[in-house]
Amino acid sequence: MRLSEISGKEIIDYQKGQRLGILGQTDLVIDEATGQIEAFVIPTMKWFGLGKKEKEVTVYWNQIIKIGSDMIIIDVEENNEG
Repeated sequence: MRLSEISGKEIIDYQKGQRLGILGQTDLVIDEATGQIEAFVIPTMKWFGLGKKEKEVTVYWNQIIKIGSDMIIIDVEENNEG
């Protein structure tokens, strides 16, 4: 699967039913030897008090449950959030 085929799709957390972002607004971790995507790094903004705290979630390729026409469904474990 090429990046152009999955770019622009919404990334949805299966457990929380929450939208994490859109692929294309994420960083990619790519295996330099094979050129394959290993993971997506998705920045998320959380509100704490009066300010925002930026976090990121790393989604590994094996955590993807389904790639549909409009979205990518993933299963992210709680301890994976940074």
